[in-house]
Amino acid sequence: MASTHHASRPPLAKALPPRRRWPGLLGVGVAVLIVLIAVVAAVVPQLVPAQAALDQRTRTLAAAAIFVGSYVALAIGKVPGLSIDRAGVALVGACLMVGSGVLPLADAYRAVDLDTLTLLLGMMIVVASLRLSGFFALATAWVMRRAHSPLVLLAAVTLTSGVFSAFLVNDAICLVLAPLVLEITLRMGRKPMPYLLAVAMASNVGSVATITGNPQNIMIGGFSRIPYAQFAFALGPVALAGLAVTAALIVLFHRREFFGTGPLLAEAPVIRANPALVWRALLATGVMVALFFAGQPPAKAAILMGGLLLLTRRMKSARVYADIDWSLLLMFSGLFIIVAGAQRALLTPDIVADVGRLHLDHVPVLMGVTAVLSNVVSNVPAVLMLRPFVDPLADPKLAWLVVAMASTLAGNFTVLGSIANLIVVQKAGARGVAIGFWDYFRVGAPLTLLTLALGTLWLWV
Repeated sequence: MASTHHASRPPLAKALPPRRRWPGLLGVGVAVLIVLIAVVAAVVPQLVPAQAALDQRTRTLAAAAIFVGSYVALAIGKVPGLSIDRAGVALVGACLMVGSGVLPLADAYRAVDLDTLTLLLGMMIVVASLRLSGFFALATAWVMRRAHSPLVLLAAVTLTSGVFSAFLVNDAICLVLAPLVLEITLRMGRKPMPYLLAVAMASNVGSVATITGNPQNIMIGGFSRIPYAQFAFALGPVALAGLAVTAALIVLFHRREFFGTGPLLAEAPVIRANPALVWRALLATGVMVALFFAGQPPAKAAILMGGLLLLTRRMKSARVYADIDWSLLLMFSGLFIIVAGAQRALLTPDIVADVGRLHLDHVPVLMGVTAVLSNVVSNVPAVLMLRPFVDPLADPKLAWLVVAMASTLAGNFTVLGSIANLIVVQKAGARGVAIGFWDYFRVGAPLTLLTLALGTLWLWV
């Protein structure tokens, strides 16, 4: 019996080879080291209360370690060896900034930009209401009935993704549109990849047009206090031109999909929609956008319409809450605190002077710095890092428009450039459609360079 019992046990897992283990070991080791540095910074004032200089040095070291470690992890998207995502990294980094004494708790509370969080929450509720009512499914069926050629279908997908992303946060739009576009293309017997690229790339390009187009623009709107209409009139033309370039490049690199094929035929999918909820959600969206252009604070307009949409007997509020990206709100809160701590401990007059020598007041220079930084650490962290150097410039409003344009359009450079791209790739992969790095890069890289050049000329001339 004993031998039978032992034989039934599953074999022990083989140890990972050293080359596959070292990234995890390194990630855990660095995380432990940063925590230890934060602990030392917290206890030094208690152990050596008279040594103010030592106290300052340990807090500066702790701030640098926390800031660099957090941003590297955010750029990678995780900590190797640990099961933690970007939101968790931002939360841990914020906690260490406070725990180490770099940033007092009261200052940490003040560092969180509630306007940004409120606007994001309101927009998420509005988009969730549109989706749950069946509006996007109805729009999909409408497109299928009228798209009689691949070129028309591509144009429809590009415009839909770009226009909706301009007003309703591009990440949320990609979450909704990617599965619908997959359904359309598979029903029509088309290759989904070109149309999915259009969803991701057009959402990035279209979102440059307004303050509510993407998370970094939402932050910039709060920092700069640029009126919604002024922002839209300044960057709307860049978005429209960029959408045309997006469609043209996709056609250029996927010529076989769009030429030499017959008309598209497909049965319309079964639509589940509640007409009353659809019209209600559309009315709320229209009123919200009108309030934006009328000069009302975007956060106030978005949360007001979002709150009113929850007043219904036809749909449980819990279904809306399930559609809200709470982890994104958590990540933003943590990032605000991390950056505030780094500014307090690390931003010396010498550093400000050194950055000033880069001539960030020149549009092409600021565009280049923003685009590169956005691809290194992602667009939202890049905007937060640039804030201390943009506010003091001679024309901060123009500078913020450049940062908004460059940080958004730079997201198309690689598949890792924005959360919207990753959402589309993930949704496609779940249906067996693989979008590789090169599949995205060969269209995204030239698109990024062309749209950045167009945007720079528009704002500079």
